[in-house]
This record gives sequence, structure tokens and C-alpha cells, in this order.
Amino acid sequence: MFFNVVETERLILRELNKEDFASIHSYVSDPEVCRYQTWGPNSEADTQCFLDGSIKYQFDSPRYHYEIAVVTRADNKLIGSCSIHITNLQNREGSIGYCYNKQYWRSGYASEAAKAIIKFGFEDLNLHRIFATCDPNNIGSSKVLEKIGMKREGHLRENMWQKGKWRDSFVYSILEDEYRNSL
Repeated sequence: MFFNVVETERLILRELNKEDFASIHSYVSDPEVCRYQTWGPNSEADTQCFLDGSIKYQFDSPRYHYEIAVVTRADNKLIGSCSIHITNLQNREGSIGYCYNKQYWRSGYASEAAKAIIKFGFEDLNLHRIFATCDPNNIGSSKVLEKIGMKREGHLRENMWQKGKWRDSFVYSILEDEYRNSL
């Protein structure tokens, strides 16, 4: 399934393309942006590999992975990306994620895009449950997930080996009926 362009009040969500390389690399190579990620900071080769893989997903049939560019409507500038991945087709479950240029942190863009990607997950992908994980130290990401209506349902202890050490994860989720009741 192709991802149709989605417009929110301030953003345009669209498929990533080859021309997005420089904008993406400007933030995925930033150590502060990547601090809580399992990857990065990216080399140019790392970023190219991510972008090539994201574009390849667009041709998968059936499609389970959507890496989406987040662009400002005001100036058509790519400020980050968000994603939704179908993690369990039988149980109609998916996960979301996001990463933004730090110049655009604390401005509501992550929440605005995440709401749109959740809508896509429930209304277009017919998911029943959407979840996300984040490092417990990533307070900004936790706030985004709570703001978009997700509930923290767990604290996984030392579940990820990240950058030479074990790290915990918070698990958040929203169910289809919770999403529909919030409309």
C-alpha cells in the first residue's frame, strides 16, 4: 500500500525520496539527536543505507514498513521522519517511531505527526493496537507518547543492548477503540 500524502495543520507527511538525504543526514549524524536511539550518530553511508531501505519498502507487496518524511507546510522543509511498522499481521499490531532535527524539538511537531501516523495505522492499515517504546531517560519522547493518547503499559528492564550497555524501555500503546473514542 502506498502512503498518500497527509497534511496536518502545520505539516506534510509524505514518502521519503532520494533528495531527502542531506536533510536527514543533518540530524541523524547529530550525537544529541541519536542519544536514545539504538543507532547513530550516522555516517553518510549509514544514512544512505537507511534512505535506500526506506525507499525499497515503498515497493514491497504486501507492505509492512512505512518510513515517512515530516515536512513543514510553511517552507517545505524536512524536519524529521516518523514511521509505522506492522509487527504482527495476525494480531493487527503495529509500532510507531520518530526522529527529528533538534532545531524543531519542543514545538509540537512530533505529536502532530504521530497523531497523523496513528490515524493512518487504524484507519488505513486496519490495526487493532499500536505501540511504541522509548528509553525511560527520554522524557521528551515519553511526553509525546502520552500527549497522543498512548498509555504506558510497562517498563522492560535491560531489554536492549545499546551503545555498549544495557538499557531499559518503557512500552506505550493505544488500542483501536481508545483511538476511536478520542475522536
